[in-house]
Order: sequence, then structure tokens, then C-alpha cells
Amino acid sequence: MGPRHRLITTATALLSEEGVQAVTLRGIAKAAGVSHGAPLRHFTCRAELLSAVATVGFTNLLERGENLPESTPRDRLVAACRGYIDFALANPAMFELMFRHDLIDPQNPGLSSKSSAVFELFAKLVGEVQGEGWHPDTDSRLIAASLWASLHGLAGLWLWGGLSSASFTPTVDIPLAVTLDAYLGA
Repeated sequence: MGPRHRLITTATALLSEEGVQAVTLRGIAKAAGVSHGAPLRHFTCRAELLSAVATVGFTNLLERGENLPESTPRDRLVAACRGYIDFALANPAMFELMFRHDLIDPQNPGLSSKSSAVFELFAKLVGEVQGEGWHPDTDSRLIAASLWASLHGLAGLWLWGGLSSASFTPTVDIPLAVTLDAYLGA
């Protein structure tokens, strides 16, 4: 493992263990057992290093989407939506970092490529359901963007206490089912 990969791996572990606030250059260097200046020998700035870490998150999310069970287009889309929520709940710090444009560089080529691939896969799944007659005249990317925004909002509200403490929704499955029903119908 080269030093660049080691720093990304260390930063990813630190993020998972201690949260977004812990992924400082100094903290990453300390956790990696290198000098405080070592990260800047391999990355131009903190945003570049954190963008590489966020790329790991988008790569993991993409792998989930690419490994959906063979089923109907609707069931595959539902599974992808469920996978998005599951990823967010299992990886709250990574989920937060992936969308923190104040900490990452969304124009970073690796990050941009992976985040775009996740969206394009999601739009493809939406398009497959459209092929069965669901909103056939609407651009699949618009539906995918709207559905993704709903899922992202649900995940964020659940993670940061906006819904998880509500008495009418003991699990995230209930608002997820309502969201999917609003989009896809029963």
C-alpha cells in the first residue's frame, strides 16, 4: 500500500470512528503515524484528501447499486432506494462527508466521476421502470433527481434526529415506504 492510499484508508477509518470533525490533516497524520506535513506531500490540501475519502463512499454506494438482485425493474429501483438509506444509516459520517461541499472539492475528477456514476445508475433504474409505463414522458434524470433528493432528505432527517424521535415512525422503513408509494404507487 502506497503512502497516498494509506492516508486515504487512515482518513476513512478515522471518519468512521470519530466523525467528520476528526478528519483534520493533523489528525489523519497522527492516526497514520506520519509527520504532520506528510499528507501535504501527497495531497495539495485537505479538500483533495477528503475528496478521495468521499470517492470511497461513492464507490461503495455504486457497488451496492451494481449488485442489486435480478428482479423486476420496479423491485430493483426499490432495492436501490433501500440500499441508499441503508448505506446512509450504516455510514453516517461518510454519508455526511460525501455531500459536504465546504469540505470536499465536487470538481475533483475522481469524486465527480463516481458521484456521477451513482446518479447515472439511479437514472438508469428509473428509466427501466419508465419502460413499464410509469411516467414515460418525464426525463428519467428529473425523476431520479427528485427521488434521490427525497431519499437524501429522509436519511438526513433520520440520522440527525428530525424523524427518528417521532412517535409516529418507530423505524425508517415506514417513511421510506410512504416515500416510495408516493413515487411508485402501491
